[in-house]
Amino acid sequence: MPRFAANLSLLFTEQPFLERFAAAAGAGFQGVEFLFPYDWPAATLAEKLTQHNLTQVLFNLPPGDWPAGERGIACLPDRVEEFREGVFQALEYAQALNCQRINCLAGIRPASLPFDVAFQTLVENLRFAADLLAAQGITLTVEAINSKVDMPGFFLDTSAMAMAAIEAAGRDNLRLQFDLYHMQIMEGDLCRSLSRLCPHIGHIQFADKPGRHEPGSGEIHFDTVFAHIDALDYQGWVSAEYRPQQDTETSLDWFRPRIS
Repeated sequence: MPRFAANLSLLFTEQPFLERFAAAAGAGFQGVEFLFPYDWPAATLAEKLTQHNLTQVLFNLPPGDWPAGERGIACLPDRVEEFREGVFQALEYAQALNCQRINCLAGIRPASLPFDVAFQTLVENLRFAADLLAAQGITLTVEAINSKVDMPGFFLDTSAMAMAAIEAAGRDNLRLQFDLYHMQIMEGDLCRSLSRLCPHIGHIQFADKPGRHEPGSGEIHFDTVFAHIDALDYQGWVSAEYRPQQDTETSLDWFRPRIS
């Protein structure tokens, strides 16, 4: 059975953020992730992880101005210094939280920015981040996010685009973050893609399509997909990153049989 983690940015939102660690542990999760840790002291988050015997499995590099609509800055040539400062900040949190994976959001490419300039900027930033994290035994992931529904204009919107950046960067600790929801929207044929890309995948996330809700709410046959991931001998975490249709506890019907 895959190792399931809960994304605390989307799940257990019925409670204040710092109370979600207890809720996740109480529901049977052993790992957690969230979008960003930077609004809380690292020591506070580390205490919550230790208190509830949870593993921090992943978080994202600083994304720029998220409330203003920025979704990463790694492809933006005028933000390279800010990107590098963010890598150092993320590394401090990763060390405090004993987190072994950090995800890089490529960002939205402005129409005025040539594709090749954005791509080369991203590749150089991935190299910088991967090299810094490698010295601490940390894996860097990069994610393809759908540009049809959730993030129009996102630079890496297919697994092929993400793999092109990974291959161009050429770093052993740089891996693909494969999100089932985003790739179902952009590509479909999830099991075939997972088989092909598994050697390059460092982290998996999921939600059903459409709606980005819990398994069983849409078109993805999760029993098949989870069994396929298990058959691939994938060793990483599989994180629930969905928005519950009602409340989180009700949405966990897919999970309870897997821990009973």
